[in-house]
Amino acid sequence: MTSSALTRPGERDRLSVKIGEIDWRFAALLCTVAGIGGAMLYSVAGGAWEPWAANHLIRFGVCLAIMLALSMVSMRIWFGSAYVVYGLALLMLALIEIPGLGYTAMGATRWLNLGFTRIQPSEIMKIGVVLALARWYHGASAQDARFSWKLIFPIGIIGLPFALVAHQPDLGTAMLIGLTGAAMMFMAGLSWKIMAAAAAALAAFVPPYVMFGMHEYQRHRVLTFLSPESDPSGTGYHITQSKIALGSGGLLGKGYGLGSQSQLEFLPEKQTDFIFSAVSEEFGFVGSFSILLCYIAIILIALRIASLSHSHFGRMASAGVTATFALYVMINGAMVMGLAPVVGVPMPLLSYGGTVMLTVMIGFGLVMATRVHRYAELPKGHGLI
Repeated sequence: MTSSALTRPGERDRLSVKIGEIDWRFAALLCTVAGIGGAMLYSVAGGAWEPWAANHLIRFGVCLAIMLALSMVSMRIWFGSAYVVYGLALLMLALIEIPGLGYTAMGATRWLNLGFTRIQPSEIMKIGVVLALARWYHGASAQDARFSWKLIFPIGIIGLPFALVAHQPDLGTAMLIGLTGAAMMFMAGLSWKIMAAAAAALAAFVPPYVMFGMHEYQRHRVLTFLSPESDPSGTGYHITQSKIALGSGGLLGKGYGLGSQSQLEFLPEKQTDFIFSAVSEEFGFVGSFSILLCYIAIILIALRIASLSHSHFGRMASAGVTATFALYVMINGAMVMGLAPVVGVPMPLLSYGGTVMLTVMIGFGLVMATRVHRYAELPKGHGLI
C-alpha cells in the first residue's frame, strides 16, 4: 500500500501532500521534449535565439507553471465546470460565424475578435469535448456506453463542434476533435461492431466529400498526398522536401546545425509543422526515434495515471487528454513522412507555437490533477438523460 493510501483524507488537501503527489518523471519528460524543441528552433534559425527558440522556452516555462497550478485544482471543480467549459467554447465557435466577430487569416475564419484580443475557440474546445464526454460517461451505465439510444448525447457533443470547426475551415483541428471523441467512446465501452460499421460508412463518405465538400486548397492537399511527385515544385513541394530531409539524415544525422534542408531554407515551415523532419536530418534515425520514445513514455505514464483514478470522470478525462496528445504525434508524424495529407497539425511541445502548447499543458494539468486527487469521490449523474 502506498503512503498516499495511508494518508488520512483530511491531510490529502494539504499543499505539501499535493506537491508530493505530482509525478515529476512526467514533468521531466515534458521538459525534455520542450528543451529539444528549443534547441532545434535555435538550430533552424541559423544559431540564433530569435525569433523562435527564446520565445518557445519562455512560453513552455509559463505553461509548465500553469500545469503545476492546475494539478492542485480539485477534481470536483473540474467535474463541475465540464459542461460550462464545453458550452462556452461552443458559443464562441458559433459567434465566429457572425460577420464582424470572426477574424479571417490564411483563408480560414478560426479566431474570435474580441476587440482587445483574438482567441481561437477550437483550442478551448479540445479540452471542452474531453471534459463534457468524461462527465457524461461518469453517469452512464455500462449498457448505455456499449449501445443505447442515449449515445445520441456523446455523438452530439462531438458532432456539433466538429461541424463548426470543419466549416471554418480547419480540417486538422476537426479531425483531432472527432478522433479524440471516437477514442473516448471506444474506451468507454462502445461495441467494436458499431465502431467498425461507422468506420466503413466514413470510408465510403470520404471520396465524395473530397471531390465535392472540400475547399479547393484542401482538395489539392489530399490529391498532393496521393501523388506528390506530380507537382514537386508546387503543391507537392512540402512533402517532397520533408522526405528529403528525413531520408538524408541516415542513422546518426548530419550533425547539430548542419541540416542543409532547414539551414538553406528548402524545408518549409521548419519551425512548426515540419520540425520533426529537421530533427531527423540533423540527428538521423537515432535522434528521431529517441524523441518518439519520449512521446511514448509520456503517453504510457498518462494512461497509467488515468487508470489509478477512483472516479470514472478522472479516468475518462485523463484518457481523453492523452488520446488528443497521441493523435497530435501520430498525425504530424504521418504528415511529415508523406503518409497523410498536410493538415497543419504540429508536433506537440517540439514545434513552435504558443496556442497548441498552452492547450496541451492545460490538458496535462488535468491529467496531473487526476493523479494528485485520485482518491476523490465524485457524485453520480451527468446532468443529461
